Amino acid sequence: MNHQHTPQAFLAGASVDDAVFALRPDYRVMLLAVAHLTPGPSDEASGTLLQEAESVAVVALGSAPPDQLPRVATWRDAYRAFGAKPQRTRNSLEALLRRAPTGLPRVNRLTDIYNAISVLHQIPLGGEDLDRYSGPPRLIRATGSESFDTMADGEVVIEHPEPGEVVWCDDAGVTCRRWNWRQARRTQLSDTTTSALFILDVLDPVTDEELHAATDALVNHLSRIGPHLGIARRLISMAGARDD
Repeated sequence: MNHQHTPQAFLAGASVDDAVFALRPDYRVMLLAVAHLTPGPSDEASGTLLQEAESVAVVALGSAPPDQLPRVATWRDAYRAFGAKPQRTRNSLEALLRRAPTGLPRVNRLTDIYNAISVLHQIPLGGEDLDRYSGPPRLIRATGSESFDTMADGEVVIEHPEPGEVVWCDDAGVTCRRWNWRQARRTQLSDTTTSALFILDVLDPVTDEELHAATDALVNHLSRIGPHLGIARRLISMAGARDD
């Protein structure tokens, strides 16, 4: 791991722009940086956790569509606030909940774990390869000139966010578009990732206590595949940023 990317040093430079808080003053994010992970493909433990999440999602949804859940609806409102159409570009939580009844994706053990925690706690949650970052993570409203590398028709392409779009970025470009819609190819977790950044996004009605509980659950499951982890967490809100 690059010495500049120790969990504490990496999170020290993280920020959320005031323009994002002006859009949603209730926004809070927990950033969790983890080193010394043991990577690998999906396994029995991650599959069992995903099965639990699928079962919980089916009960939570009942006969209602995901967008009727308060924790999904609030993100639809946030997307509309910066001009996105949530029925076309769904936040990550809604996308997972829509897949849960027929089966959540099995990707690799790190991705499986954070997807399961996202569904179990009903909050958008992303995972990034920390060693692929160039500079600290920042949540901003895009100018439209930033680059975003993704796949289209099997080919790598460079796109650009819409002006005013809420995006996560680093010094090299956008790492996630539309707050928590689609991750860049460059920083995706893989079977070889040993250091990761996890981003837990919340809006009202989710409480800080619930955000901490989701973070603790994520740490607990990650610890089972890396008993000697280096962990740092940082909560950023309109009231300021603090280490937790």
